[in-house]
Amino acid sequence: MDSFQFKWLSATIVALSILAAFSACSGPSMPKPRGYFRIDFPEKTYKPFDSVFPYRFMYPNYGSIEPDQSAISEKYWINIHFPKHKARIHLSYKDARGRLDSLIEDTYKLTYKHVQKADAINERFFSNDSARVFGILYQVKGNAASSWQFYVTDSSRHFLRGALYFSATPNKDSLAPAIDFFGQDLIYLMETVRWER
Repeated sequence: MDSFQFKWLSATIVALSILAAFSACSGPSMPKPRGYFRIDFPEKTYKPFDSVFPYRFMYPNYGSIEPDQSAISEKYWINIHFPKHKARIHLSYKDARGRLDSLIEDTYKLTYKHVQKADAINERFFSNDSARVFGILYQVKGNAASSWQFYVTDSSRHFLRGALYFSATPNKDSLAPAIDFFGQDLIYLMETVRWER
């Protein structure tokens, strides 16, 4: 290749590069949507929580049950931990005799504290007459600290409250798959609650 051919080839490549650069920038610039990491979830399988507690239920095989260690913890309070996903379902039990109305009111207040960050709060009534388990499931939509909450009672003695939490800054977009996945586990847990005494 002589010097003339080399100069001609070089000039052609430069001209085509400039033309490509100008034609690529001709449209309006569009910001790219924020991307999030893909989250791999385990297969849904459940096992029973049978113990000396006054309640029992089914919970996911991929969760581990630990006593609640918070400063306000009471007897029969537990957490179901999902460490890989930084999630937990907190369960708090109370003897409802003589104070059922105040326990329901407290649950309502705790749920509606999220109203400032919530886009909506949906309530769904739950009733299993044969097992004497009645309650309400709350779905808190938006950037709230707890997206799923519930309480169940036998209307006389037992009262169990549950809530799903993540050890992460609330972000409905990035947490949406995990909220849906563990929300299904919380709902199944609530539906399988049975009283022991």
